[in-house]
Amino acid sequence: MFKTHSIHHTKTSQGSKITDLTPVLEQNFESKINKARLKLISMMILVLCKIKTVNYQSLANVFDSSASTESSLRRIQRFMADFDLPMMLISKFIFYILPCKNDLILVLDRTNWKFGNSNINILMLGICYKNIAIPIMFKILDKRGNSDTLERIGLVKQFIHWFGKDCIDCLLADREFIGENWLGFLNDNRIRYHIRSRNNFKVFCFDKNEEKPVFWLFNRLKIGEFYHHPKIVKINGVLCYVSGTKSLRRDGKLDFLILISFSKPEQSLEYYKKRWQVESLFKAFKSSGFNIENTHVTDQKKLEKLFLIVMIALVWCYKIGDFIDENIKPIKIKKHQRRAFSVFKYGLNCLNNILISNFNKMNINILQFLSCT
Repeated sequence: MFKTHSIHHTKTSQGSKITDLTPVLEQNFESKINKARLKLISMMILVLCKIKTVNYQSLANVFDSSASTESSLRRIQRFMADFDLPMMLISKFIFYILPCKNDLILVLDRTNWKFGNSNINILMLGICYKNIAIPIMFKILDKRGNSDTLERIGLVKQFIHWFGKDCIDCLLADREFIGENWLGFLNDNRIRYHIRSRNNFKVFCFDKNEEKPVFWLFNRLKIGEFYHHPKIVKINGVLCYVSGTKSLRRDGKLDFLILISFSKPEQSLEYYKKRWQVESLFKAFKSSGFNIENTHVTDQKKLEKLFLIVMIALVWCYKIGDFIDENIKPIKIKKHQRRAFSVFKYGLNCLNNILISNFNKMNINILQFLSCT
């Protein structure tokens, strides 16, 4: 837990310190990135939080530098074109500044948008934390549509290689992430999962020695009732447990939420409810935060670097918002019992205000939220 001081309504030394993140980044990246590069990354993170867009020209316009806008723009462009920013460095940095590093609930999902004729398609692995998925690693797909088995397996293997398997509680994913080899990989590695199934998938029930559409197992449920099938079944050639609930869609038609699990199917629904946190993450990347869709970058290597820098800014804002919400001024709850805005947005707005006004009225050490110590 980070300490805070009493609130003063005067400009403080914290206001001036925030003009440069380089020292705190140096502590985390040691000699792996030289100071000039860290300085540029620092400036990019700060202006991202100041103007809330990733557009290069807009970033260059507000760089805290005596150089001209044109010079700042060329500096950004050279960095994106020439510098190698390994994902492992950023992923490990984010992992080590997380408050919790055990019993992690991973969530796998994909986001996409279109710029001109180019389709930007990103497979993201996040860590569920309170009300957002913390971005930890991703793969930019060189195609439209769904990810394939090798891409998913590669991302999970990379996570295990960097952070170990023992820190994983389970993995959550939506209907797109179903397939024999993919589920077989999770089973073989004993990685618990709760993944939504399509309603028309065939399920083989060993006790009745027959195959039927999986929704038949839940047809007799009342609306809102949850049931986990007690026996192991086979779906897509893979042994698993299955559970589900029945609901009514807005158009009045019946729908099913059917989940397949490696184990603990009775807990699957409670776990799966956390999957929405990745939607909060994508919203923070896009319309509610840094407007990543405003980028004109389509080159995969350049886009990856931009995404990694945005990830640092996003986690920083979330940690600030979380601390203020928990310790200083809770987010208002509206009449419909929802927060007035997200924890991430709370932190982004706070940081944005400090950067624009140089007025840190809460007198908290903002930089401390990017420190591993």
